[in-house]
Amino acid sequence: MNLSVAEAALPAAEPVMRRPSLAGRTRAGLDEALAEIGVPGKERRMRVDQLWNWIYHYGVRDFQEMTTIGKGLRAQLAEHFTLDLPEVTAEQVSTDGTRKWLLRMAPTGPRDRGAEIECVYIPEVDRGTLCVSSQVGCTLTCTFCHTGTQRLVRNLTTEEIVTQLMVARERLGDFPNRAAPDGAFVPNDGGRFVSNIVFMGMGEPLYNFDGVRDAIAVISDDQGLSLGRRRITVSTSGVVPQIEALGAQMGTMLAISLHAVRDELRNELVPLNKKYPIKDLLEACRNYPGLSNAKRITFEYVMLKGVNDSDAEARELVRLLKGIPAKINLIPFNPWPGTRYECSDWERIERFSEIVFKAGYASPVRTPRGRDILAACGQLKSETEKLSARARLMLEQDEAETTAAAH
Repeated sequence: MNLSVAEAALPAAEPVMRRPSLAGRTRAGLDEALAEIGVPGKERRMRVDQLWNWIYHYGVRDFQEMTTIGKGLRAQLAEHFTLDLPEVTAEQVSTDGTRKWLLRMAPTGPRDRGAEIECVYIPEVDRGTLCVSSQVGCTLTCTFCHTGTQRLVRNLTTEEIVTQLMVARERLGDFPNRAAPDGAFVPNDGGRFVSNIVFMGMGEPLYNFDGVRDAIAVISDDQGLSLGRRRITVSTSGVVPQIEALGAQMGTMLAISLHAVRDELRNELVPLNKKYPIKDLLEACRNYPGLSNAKRITFEYVMLKGVNDSDAEARELVRLLKGIPAKINLIPFNPWPGTRYECSDWERIERFSEIVFKAGYASPVRTPRGRDILAACGQLKSETEKLSARARLMLEQDEAETTAAAH
């Protein structure tokens, strides 16, 4: 979204700096918070465990509900901190039940209006999958991806990643003994709460390695949010140097956004390929820690009409992946305004899938979900550009004023 200078220059109210929230923090982050308000070191480990249980297992939003903590400490905590989650500024519901939330993060400074990101919940009969973002915008400019048309603003913090799951659980009534907010969608079949997480939202997770790693540690902790690492998938466009570290330090499932079998085409679709070509990417996959038939890599392949969907490309895909325990996820292209690509015909997708399947690879065709609300794979794009444009203009004005004053 482009802003005219006049539109970008409209005055905006100064953001009110709020007390910092403890929601989303690591154990070390909670310990630091307790140290800030003078809790003795010998007591802090016990208090961290108590806070952890209340925040992540029970999802409480008020320190006064933490009945295992003394009233004095509860009052201290409430004076200095909150338990706020990102604000849900918009919620869209697809005809297929997919839900997309536009979340506004707390301001990080006096010139920050609060970054916005998108998070998507996909209910299915046997699972509920939450697609989370790791960055505000994206730097990779993949030509088939709507998010790639939005410039990178910044990495999300660990807290901002973790609280996407917390927002989803609250909106779905998925915390024990807590009522869902008015208007929330509460699954009633027992099997459609958030059971899986995929880092397939906005951004390249491996370009926010530390934030994603620490968020996964919080999300997978069995004393709190308690989602097993086998139920967490990190999808990368191919940041080769970080793939081994992902397996060693995070231990999650791995997905690769492949989309082409020739470097020439992948250079166009996924420009990162110019830096890390297919040969290097697949070598990193072969060496992924813990790789086995029980822990296969998912290769994502978006089906683009007349671009990458021929029989020859299906056979080359099979040849390239030989020896890698893998699943090939075929993704019908999800259109977005301004794209030059079209989705492959269904018959072509089925033929491609048949070639892959006969070679011994599972090749499910991902059912498009949330297309009508631009919540499907490759369609996410927030309104943050408007905010960042205004912020950039204000910063430029500040710099100009500082330079003028200096002279």
